[in-house]
Amino acid sequence: MSDTTDLFPARLGYADPPYIGCAHLYSDHPDYAGEVDHAALIDRLESEFDGWVLHASATAESMAILAPLVLKTGARWMSWVKGFAAFKRNVSVAYAWEPVIIKPARKPVVSKRLVMRDWIECPITLRRGLTGAKPEKVCHWAFEALGARPEDDLCDLFPGTGAVTEAWRTWRGLFTLPGGVPLERRAA
Repeated sequence: MSDTTDLFPARLGYADPPYIGCAHLYSDHPDYAGEVDHAALIDRLESEFDGWVLHASATAESMAILAPLVLKTGARWMSWVKGFAAFKRNVSVAYAWEPVIIKPARKPVVSKRLVMRDWIECPITLRRGLTGAKPEKVCHWAFEALGARPEDDLCDLFPGTGAVTEAWRTWRGLFTLPGGVPLERRAA
């Protein structure tokens, strides 16, 4: 974590790429570029951002590839547990959780708004335009774990449905008084 992010707005990266081995599911999307180079992606997250989020698959292949790449960053493996998940034919044990790898920009603030845990339970989204669109609740939890502040700059590296960008807008709105005045300016 950078010492300067406590004084200045942080640059935050949010990466929800096609999961390892699943790029083919997005071949009809206009941004489709084949499999994601996760080593290059993590290098980019490290070099361009003060803090970042990376969503991943809970498959053995995904974790085996990502673990050594993440180890050098100091990021933390967290979990999104899906109370309602898609059950697939011929898969006897459902994939009902996903790793969410987070490198905070600054120490998260413990407040009465949210009890911080390294996991969140939230059902999947349905009919959001793309497989894997993240629920607002999951994004809000990730923003909190990032130590995000409303004045920070969030870059959604894989915008897909726009769900992350919209969640950032609604999360930032939690800190704004009616009329658009940020909470930290109300005492001035």
